[in-house]
Amino acid sequence: MGSLTYRNSFASRDLAVDLGTTNTVVYVRGRGILLSEPSLIALDARTREVRAVGIDARRLVECGTESITAVRPLRHGVITDFGLAAEMLRRFFRRIYCSRRARPRVVVLGVPSGATGVERRAAEEACLAAGARRAYLIEEPLAAAIGAGLPVAELSGSLVVDIGGGTSEIAVISLGEIVAWQSIRIGGDELDEAIIKHLRREHELLISQPAAEEVKREVGSACPTGYEVQVEVRGRDIRSAFPQTARVSSEEVRDALERPVAHIIDAVRNTLSRTPPELGGDLVDRGMILAGGGSLLRGLQDRLRQEIGMPVQVAELPVTCVAAGSATWLEQPEPINGSGSASSNWARR
Repeated sequence: MGSLTYRNSFASRDLAVDLGTTNTVVYVRGRGILLSEPSLIALDARTREVRAVGIDARRLVECGTESITAVRPLRHGVITDFGLAAEMLRRFFRRIYCSRRARPRVVVLGVPSGATGVERRAAEEACLAAGARRAYLIEEPLAAAIGAGLPVAELSGSLVVDIGGGTSEIAVISLGEIVAWQSIRIGGDELDEAIIKHLRREHELLISQPAAEEVKREVGSACPTGYEVQVEVRGRDIRSAFPQTARVSSEEVRDALERPVAHIIDAVRNTLSRTPPELGGDLVDRGMILAGGGSLLRGLQDRLRQEIGMPVQVAELPVTCVAAGSATWLEQPEPINGSGSASSNWARR
């Protein structure tokens, strides 16, 4: 084996992982993003044996078989079932390497800035239990800012709003470090849940989370868009338990989403209020950048611009920003030794 091939074979064993509440994205060093699948596990309802993970699990669940139970091993961006999270990662790693024996050499994993010490240790240990030899943690807003192309290593301040499935991370970054931040456990899941509750309360209709997500994509918005449309939603009538449909307007859905959207905007305000004054001018000029799947909510960019009073942009690839930022750290030429925090290492580069 030539020296270049040898080095490449080891590089491809280094991974950057965005282990999200709703979706997991894996970047392989030197090869790019090779996996983006739901953070979902299909269990045998009787034996609790893992039947499938990721997209395969979603297909099994969508079949509606009573023998299958769907489980998410994360909630609000942190691991709630260590064993299942490790097993899901293990199977994702095997899928990438097409082998049961291949092990990642290094894994860089994004974690919410508000994660506790116990939650951070669980994330690191899940990577090790899944087969990684070394694991590093990087705070998700820092990774998202790097992935979005913000000049985080400069003295000037950068503001990132990363809206994921389970959390929203708001951070001001300067010299490679987070200087002001807020992490709230509100994200895309809460937007879906708001639609589910509204339809149950106002239309006596029960719908699934995927159905609510589809409604959000089709007619959901954070502010008036200039035209109002309606969508037909299928579900189950609460009283009769029979299949039923309801017509829902975009205005109605926007009202249902108002509370979680308002919480996100308040978190941005709170973060700005704690930002050092010397960075305020940079933020006014530069504005904020939105990342994460939740940033794709129609009208959110305009709503933030109106209420916060600064420029707002959506990252070019918002869904993969955290994985891309973690990968940027991974691609640095300096050697990686031991386990620990990738965030602190970035600040020294």
